[in-house]
Amino acid sequence: MASIPLVMTLGNSMLIPVLPIFEEKVGVTSFQTSMIITSYSIASIFLIPIAGYLSDRYGRKMVILPSLIMSLIGGLIAGFASWKMNDPFTWIIVGRVLQGIGAAGAAPIILPLVGDLYKDDDEKTSSCLGTIETSNTFGKVLSPILGAAFAAFLWFLPFFSISFFSLISILLVIFFIKAPKNTDKPVEIKVFLHKTKDIFKKQGKWIFTVFLVGAYVMLVLFATLFFLSDYLEKVHDLHGVLKGFVLAIPLLFLCIASFITGKKIKGDLKLMKWIMMFSLVTMSVAVAFVGFTSEQLYLLLAVTSFVGLSIGALLPTLDALITENIEKAERGTISSFYSSSRFIGVAAGPPLMSVLMKDLLNQTFIGAGILGGVILLAVIFFIKGKSSDKSPKAEAMPAH
Repeated sequence: MASIPLVMTLGNSMLIPVLPIFEEKVGVTSFQTSMIITSYSIASIFLIPIAGYLSDRYGRKMVILPSLIMSLIGGLIAGFASWKMNDPFTWIIVGRVLQGIGAAGAAPIILPLVGDLYKDDDEKTSSCLGTIETSNTFGKVLSPILGAAFAAFLWFLPFFSISFFSLISILLVIFFIKAPKNTDKPVEIKVFLHKTKDIFKKQGKWIFTVFLVGAYVMLVLFATLFFLSDYLEKVHDLHGVLKGFVLAIPLLFLCIASFITGKKIKGDLKLMKWIMMFSLVTMSVAVAFVGFTSEQLYLLLAVTSFVGLSIGALLPTLDALITENIEKAERGTISSFYSSSRFIGVAAGPPLMSVLMKDLLNQTFIGAGILGGVILLAVIFFIKGKSSDKSPKAEAMPAH
C-alpha cells in the first residue's frame, strides 16, 4: 500500500527540481513550467471524488489498478514527446493530465482501504496511516535527488522513470494487496448523494476544517518547493544533484515528523487537536520569514525545515481524523474529497509563486503566515478534542 503514495509523490515532486531545466530545454516561461505540476493536480481535483464513489461501489483494488496503468501511460507519452518532438510542451501536458487521472484513482483510495482493513482498531489504523504518510513524505525527500540525478543524465528521463515506478507498484498491488470483499449491496447514486449531503450537513464544520487545513499545507509546501528550486539555482548557484540534496533537507524533516506523529496519535482526538494547533502556529510563524532569509542559505534551510516539521506533523493527523471518524460506506467518498482539497493546494502553489515571487516575495510569505493564523481559529472552534456528542467520533456514529 505504501508504494502507491510513494509512486504518486515521485510522479509530481520529482519534477520540481528540474523545472528550470525544462524551461530552458523546451523554451517556455516559468509560469508555463509550473503548469507541468498544476495540470497533474487539476486533473486529480475533479476526478478524485468520482474515484472515491467508484471504490465504495466496486471495490478499492478495482479502481487502484486501472489508475496506476493510466499513470504509466501518461509517463510514456510525456517522455516520448520530450524525446522525439521539437515542440513537446502540449504533449507533456497531455501526459501529465493522464498521470493526474491515474493519481486520482490510486493514492486517495489508500486511505479508505486502510480503514477497511483495520476498521476495529484505531491504534493500528493510525500506525498504518503514519507509515503510508511517511512513505508519501519519504517520496518527497527522494524526489528532488532522483529528479536531479535523472535529469543530469537525460533531461526528460524523469517522465519515463514515473512509468517504471508505476509498473512496480502495479505488480505489488496485484500480488500483495488483499482487499476485503464488499458484501454490501451497491448504493444507488441517489441514495449515495443523499447520504453524502447528510454527512456534510451533520459533520460539515469539522470536515471542512480538515479540508481547509489540507489545502493550506499543500499550498505552502509546493509554493515553497517551487520557490526553493528557483532560488537555489539562480541565487545560490546550486545545480544538479547537489541542488536536489539541498532541496531534500526540509523534506527530510517533514518525513521524520510524519513518521513520529503517525506512531503517537493512536486515535486520540485531544492529542490530534493539540498537534494541529501547535503545528499551525509554528508553520505560520516560520513561513512568514522565508522571504527575509532567501539570500542566506543556512537561515533559509533552517526556516523551511521548521515549515517541513510542521507539515509533517499535520499530514498524518489529518489523515487519521478523516479515516477513523467516517463510516465505511462513505469513507472512500469523504476521504476522496479530502484528497481533492489537498490537490487544490498542490495545483495552486507553483503558478501563484511563479507570479508573486518576482515582485512580492516577502509579502507572499507573510500573507501565507497570516492565512495560517486564520485557519488556526477554525481548528480551535470546529475540531473537538474530546469524545463528546459534538466530537467527530461521536458525530460519525448513527444517532440512537
